[in-house]
Amino acid sequence: MLQALQKKTTGWPAMILLGLIVITFSFFGIESYFVSQTDSFVAKVGDKEISQQEFRSRFDEFRQQQLRASNGAIDARFFEQPAIKLRILDQLIDEQVLLTANANLGIAVPAQRLRDEISKIPEFQRDGKFDPALYRARLSAQGMTPNGFADRVAKQFATSEIPRAVATSAFVTDAEVDTYLRLRGQLRDIRYVKLSKREVADNKVSEEEISSFYKEHQKDYMNPEQVALSYIEIDGAKLDIQLNPDESTLKDRYEKEKSRFVSSEQRLASHILIKVGGKGAPEDQKKALEKAQKIADEAKAGKDFAELAKSSSDDLGSKALGGDLGWLDKGMTDPAFEEALYALDKGKVSDPVLSSEGYHVIEVRDIRPGSTRTFDEVRDELAKDYSESERERVFNDKSGRMIDLTYEDSTSLEPAAKELGLKIQTTPLFSRAGGTGIAANPEVIKAAFSDQVLVQGNNSDKIDLGPNQIAIVRVSEHKAATPKPIEEVRTDIQRAIIEARIGKQAKEHADALFARLKKGESIDSIAEELKLAVEEQRGLGRNAVKVDTALIKAAFALPRPSADNRQVELVALANDEYALLKLDNVADADPTAVDLPTREAARTTLQQATSNAAARDFVAALRASMDVQIAEDRM
Repeated sequence: MLQALQKKTTGWPAMILLGLIVITFSFFGIESYFVSQTDSFVAKVGDKEISQQEFRSRFDEFRQQQLRASNGAIDARFFEQPAIKLRILDQLIDEQVLLTANANLGIAVPAQRLRDEISKIPEFQRDGKFDPALYRARLSAQGMTPNGFADRVAKQFATSEIPRAVATSAFVTDAEVDTYLRLRGQLRDIRYVKLSKREVADNKVSEEEISSFYKEHQKDYMNPEQVALSYIEIDGAKLDIQLNPDESTLKDRYEKEKSRFVSSEQRLASHILIKVGGKGAPEDQKKALEKAQKIADEAKAGKDFAELAKSSSDDLGSKALGGDLGWLDKGMTDPAFEEALYALDKGKVSDPVLSSEGYHVIEVRDIRPGSTRTFDEVRDELAKDYSESERERVFNDKSGRMIDLTYEDSTSLEPAAKELGLKIQTTPLFSRAGGTGIAANPEVIKAAFSDQVLVQGNNSDKIDLGPNQIAIVRVSEHKAATPKPIEEVRTDIQRAIIEARIGKQAKEHADALFARLKKGESIDSIAEELKLAVEEQRGLGRNAVKVDTALIKAAFALPRPSADNRQVELVALANDEYALLKLDNVADADPTAVDLPTREAARTTLQQATSNAAARDFVAALRASMDVQIAEDRM
């Protein structure tokens, strides 16, 4: 049971589920100035297509995450495996399945929840608080609008709604916790004999064997394909830039960016939400409106608004806080809510206001007037921003021009190098395993051996080497893979043939001994015959560190032994070695012996596993109910 449970909580399906539930907010730049447009798709869920561009964007995000996590140590060929690409595509398909299910079920993300989550994003905060001006400026710099960004975040939320709902419906009984604790703390007694490898009697290798082995395994004895590159690069940190702006430049910048230094009027607000019950029919809306109007009348008559919110509001996020929404800026709330909010005077309460969430009764507790910071107040900030943005501006201008020039003439780096004053640099020959300097970068390796660069002979697309550092490469020399001369690898082949004989002999010997053990011969008598020691482990746990993991895994995979049913196994160890294993006893842990915190921690672990499995299975069932088409050749 425990092994089955572990399978449910590990592997790619669990990663997919976590990928759906965890909400990540990040900003993405332009992948390339030249992205080919096509109506083809890599997958289709019903009538919703997943485009090649969408797949490539997600795949690139995954690749960058893995490279950052490994400090660039992952072989570039890892990302070209069809199985890896299919995993990414599966995630996109599952997300589209969930979006389709949301649409069918009428599930939507509440606007207030969306606002709350956006306000928590560190990139939009100044001194730990949400800054609307910074929010708009950051989005504008990325070519996005607040509404567009909110739609994107809403989509990320939407793909987690159904899995979260299903996950929270799962439960764990006390009996299941007991079973889990018994299995988790289970101890086993084992005895085993490690079988040593024997030298083969015949260690002679004929010329015919060498020749035959060489032909059959020629791919193992190749000089690898190699390329040498020419490249140009731009590093923003090394650009010669004037970073000391004069007063007129700063004042001009102040006027152009004055909106950054304007604080809009803010309102300290509370609200009471009355949701429309039933199916949202007219009579349901009427009932909700009447309730909201009654609450509004009570608040206007002097009844404490916070107490009304605590007793009547349907907004679980603010109910316990007396309906407190904090300081709100324009553009943060539903248009109807905002219009009513900014029409109220301080200390006043609104009539019910209808939004997509239901009816709101709003109270304005305080008003903070807008203000504009003067040039003198922000001069140092402008100077700092100028230094940072000017370097980035020059880098963007030069890198953009470099991309344009290498695209216009894809057969040479010379025009771009000449116009931009860049030096064409070169690398030594290197293989797909990489080389030194720029040739150690996985993205450079991938580009160097791509069809575009190696086969077609074109310049590469831009390659990101680091923050504000890009390069464009082309192949200057290519050496195809060639077989190593047989004389050069003769000794290696002889060794491989002899090792194969030893491995085969060891397996045959181990199989013969295991057959005797299964027939009833004792492990002690076999060990005595072989003059080997029987090793013993009493009270072996699943997480033991002093015993070979292959032995532990085999021991815990065996059923309980009995007088009529001995439990033995042949265990493959590393380096073509084997061990005969006998399971003598199994002792379950006592679930009543653990303290309450340990028991609750076990319950939480089991609950998470059960919830994840339930959500994952539900998503799989949804997917099976929909028409899903996959075009692997377009990935």
